[in-house]
Amino acid sequence: MTTMNDTSNAARFREFKMPDVGEGLTEAEILKWYVQPGDTVTDGQVVCEVETAKAAVELPIPFDGVVHELRFPEGTTVDVGQVIIAVDVAPGSGDAAPAPEPAAQPEPEPEAPKGRQPVLVGYGVAETSTKRRARKGTGTAAPAAAAAIQGEMNGHGAVAVRESRPLAKPPVRKLAKDLGIDLATVVPTGEGGIITREDVHAAATPVPAQAPVAVEAAPVPAPEVPAFAAAGARETRIPVKGVRKAIAQAMVGSAFTAPHVTEFVTVDVTRTMKLVAELKEDKDMAGVRVNPLLIIAKALLVAIKRNPEVNAAWDEANQEIVQKHYVNLGIAAATPRGLIVPNIKDAHEQTLPQLAASLGELVSTAREGKTSPAAMAGGTVTITNVGVFGVDTGTPILNPGESAILAVGAIKLQPWVHKGKVKPRQVTTLALSFDHRLVDGELGSKVLADVAAILEQPKRLITWA
Repeated sequence: MTTMNDTSNAARFREFKMPDVGEGLTEAEILKWYVQPGDTVTDGQVVCEVETAKAAVELPIPFDGVVHELRFPEGTTVDVGQVIIAVDVAPGSGDAAPAPEPAAQPEPEPEAPKGRQPVLVGYGVAETSTKRRARKGTGTAAPAAAAAIQGEMNGHGAVAVRESRPLAKPPVRKLAKDLGIDLATVVPTGEGGIITREDVHAAATPVPAQAPVAVEAAPVPAPEVPAFAAAGARETRIPVKGVRKAIAQAMVGSAFTAPHVTEFVTVDVTRTMKLVAELKEDKDMAGVRVNPLLIIAKALLVAIKRNPEVNAAWDEANQEIVQKHYVNLGIAAATPRGLIVPNIKDAHEQTLPQLAASLGELVSTAREGKTSPAAMAGGTVTITNVGVFGVDTGTPILNPGESAILAVGAIKLQPWVHKGKVKPRQVTTLALSFDHRLVDGELGSKVLADVAAILEQPKRLITWA
């Protein structure tokens, strides 16, 4: 029989389920909780960060209340639709719920059975063995509540409560974790006492940075050695999940589905480098980052305009070639979570200043780890800039669903025959991979040749656009 009290309890607690934060994603890993049981939350407040197969995403809670229970610990992969957090939306309205206790003197806790493993509060622990944290703003009960919490931590290790949590954005916290830096030891310089990426780098051992020729995405730190790797171990096993798992599946699927063909061309880009230098001084380009990748991207867009058949996709189900009358230009970016390919929507419609601004925003967002799944969906062609690592070129694998990908090698000063004489010139090698089902050798060669011709004579951006 359902009583009135049971009904009120059901209405009092609201559950927040793991949403589908991408396009048909089925699961996500909880990277970080930003709240703990007893914390007050408000509508729109970010409560956790999760990693999907495409990106790291912050999840806001859609209602007000007090956190009652966290259903899963950090590092757990949760299916879409599962409840991840329960919130008391009417705290203080009754005593039916196990609300935080502001008791002045917590009772001694019984010793945990030998071999017992830590668990989340309210998830498999008997009610008599757990003292909950007092709500914020309980005044004189704070010292006693802190003592209760400390006792809980010593007894079960269930919830690591931090009364003074360093202020930092999720990407900064991830950076600190990768570098082995305790944020509590970092001196913040950001507005409002927020710890910035620069603060974390300053706290770490300085590492000499390479000077890239073109835009570089976030550097990839060395893989973190799992805690279970014993000293002197001959092997280390790293679970494949999240973005890296998606990359592996996509690359295998692309490599063994689309018949790849790759063509190469080495080109003198001295005039392009001069144009880059001139644009950096142009007042119309003030406030945006100008680099060789900007001109290369524009050159590819012009080449696609001259050869629109290359901007297509293969529809296996309907046995059709789908011509795209728009260009969503993907830029491969190396991030701590793996390679991602966000794209600039309708890049073909953008002017050079607009394209520069879009590239800058794309790279900045990738570095901060805030690229959304939507930003990585719907790409038509991609550029991968391997030159920032000093590599001459490579044979890039197509991004699934796309027809072509352009790899840009390092721009180096090399001896080159120019106007009948051997002179030092800025030279690079381009590689274009394309799907041979819908792009034949002639079409692929024309696209690559057009890009090379523009980089050799950038004035063609005007005459061919």
